[in-house]
Amino acid sequence: MAMQTMMLGELSKEAKQVVEAIDLGNNFLLSGGAGSGKTYSLVEIIRHLIGSRPIARIACITYTNAAVREIEQRVNHPNLRVSTIHDFLWDSIKHYQTELKSVLLDLINDSEVSQFSVLDSDGELQKLEFIPDQIRYKEYVRLREGIISHDELITVAREMFKRYEKLCRIIQDCYSFIMVDEYQDTSKDVIEILLSCLNRSGKRNIVGFFGDAMQSIYDEGVGSLNAYIGTGIGKVTEIQKQQNRRNPKKVIDLANALRNDGLVQIPSNDISAPNMDVGGEIKEGNLKFLYSKKNDISKAKSLLGWDFSNSKNSKELNLTHNLIATKAGFGELMRIYDGDKVLEYVKRIKAYIKDKEPETSVEEKTFGEVVCSLKQGKSAKELKAIDPTDGMLTYIGKHKAIFNLACSLPYRDLASLFIDKDHLLDDKKNSEDEISKTGSNRDDLIKHLFRIQKNVQLYMNGQFNEFLRVTDREINSLQDKIDLKREMDGFVTLDGKTIGQVIEEANKSGIVRIDDRLLNFNKRRLYIYEQVVALPYLEFQNLFKYLEGSTPFSTQHKTKGSEFSNVFVVLNNGNWNKYNFEYLFTDRTDKKNVITRTQKIFYVCCTRAKENLAVFYESPTTEVLAKARKWFGSENVINLDSDIET
Repeated sequence: MAMQTMMLGELSKEAKQVVEAIDLGNNFLLSGGAGSGKTYSLVEIIRHLIGSRPIARIACITYTNAAVREIEQRVNHPNLRVSTIHDFLWDSIKHYQTELKSVLLDLINDSEVSQFSVLDSDGELQKLEFIPDQIRYKEYVRLREGIISHDELITVAREMFKRYEKLCRIIQDCYSFIMVDEYQDTSKDVIEILLSCLNRSGKRNIVGFFGDAMQSIYDEGVGSLNAYIGTGIGKVTEIQKQQNRRNPKKVIDLANALRNDGLVQIPSNDISAPNMDVGGEIKEGNLKFLYSKKNDISKAKSLLGWDFSNSKNSKELNLTHNLIATKAGFGELMRIYDGDKVLEYVKRIKAYIKDKEPETSVEEKTFGEVVCSLKQGKSAKELKAIDPTDGMLTYIGKHKAIFNLACSLPYRDLASLFIDKDHLLDDKKNSEDEISKTGSNRDDLIKHLFRIQKNVQLYMNGQFNEFLRVTDREINSLQDKIDLKREMDGFVTLDGKTIGQVIEEANKSGIVRIDDRLLNFNKRRLYIYEQVVALPYLEFQNLFKYLEGSTPFSTQHKTKGSEFSNVFVVLNNGNWNKYNFEYLFTDRTDKKNVITRTQKIFYVCCTRAKENLAVFYESPTTEVLAKARKWFGSENVINLDSDIET
């Protein structure tokens, strides 16, 4: 069936404005809020370009394989190449092996670029003089062998394009147009390649960006293109798409109140849009701001009456994972990454040494030896500043083996150890077919476990082609396939096995091999590694299910890109100082960065709702309630303690 091209007269208003910018030779940015149909516009513009410029080649790059498939299903043509950002970059540089080796060696041997560190058997930094094999791009990393992964690729590509102008000319010769989907989450390095590096040659191609700065909730993304808006080389012309096809009227009004970038959304005039009723009118929708003096979330959910067992229809969104962890079955992993009071005790000792005894010798000493040396000759009163607090003592009493492990490790290793729950839970992927989007803060041990579980899931679901694409196991013959099936049939039976046992079995079978990142993690973060590998693998499987969306709960970050009929948002900061809902509701002028982050995450949460939106706030101040009445309407602000509207 021939692809339908778009004539100029058939285009939407925004698409016509984009075409005008293209005709003037300008790069462009199509900004659209949540539910505006940005992917539709992307496809619309690609179809028009194919029809009006039949010999022009077009590259469309996006973040996920799912997005690639969606775009390819809507528009398919020999002159169009749709791929993930990483595949696009790798295909652009992979044939230039001499230059690749030179760039990679320079990065490895640069002591200031920790991302490319290679360690010797003693855990010390090692410089490499050469890489014997070709540079390859895999799901894992082995820098000595020239194997890089997602996280390294973008840095390597940026250096390649910065150093070699010829590479820029080749890309411009290949593609007249490069379209970037979800630009706000794109690495700053990718933006630099497209808007700075490519412009060094005399040729001009046109780069188009599609996305929404208000939905830039990841720190690693470029966020906005405000610095590039304008005319001329390396600049972009902004076009706004105002329609909203997803949200009911009350949610649109709330979303507009949250925006401060000048983009005001209006309901779509398309009677077939999801937010239109059968009579062609915009759905009104329902808003609720529920509050109480205690954390009475169950009472709030009971009042709403939604069926939270249907995770595809109703979702509870939390900023913090702590309360969810135990319910979802990964409480011990959460304890390690966000509740370890042994590490709090290490910090206490570190602060004591700095303030009271800075001359204390800690070289070559274990943590236990340092504590013992500090206690020598101290009075009972002096020991109070060195001994654990009551809370730390309670924790140590419950986890004596963990405390003994800490005491046996080098003091400097523990004192420099930084751990955060993002290392466990951060999830920046946009679809269930990904392991993790690049830039995730997950640590290398958790990333490794995700690769194992993803392989197991693909195999059990019968997705054998995808399984063979991502596994480290090489399949070259029929016998290899027979051997693989026998091993996988045994491997998927994980009952009773520890995380450490599963890692070893996956490595032995070649399903997911132990790589540089995991080896480095073991050397540098042994305290964390030993605790995690001792846990039942079931604990990690429960975490995997939670982050895959198979429970009624979700993080507010992970919900980006999704939509549900009913959305319930718990406005609880947890222990994060990056977010504060009270600051947002009270317009704290001295906390601009925190408010901006909170505003964006709240905007993303609210605009997931297709029918009903409710939020819960514990013990709001008078100022918070005043803003809630302004945003939600006085009749929708409900005190759960009195069960009456206030």
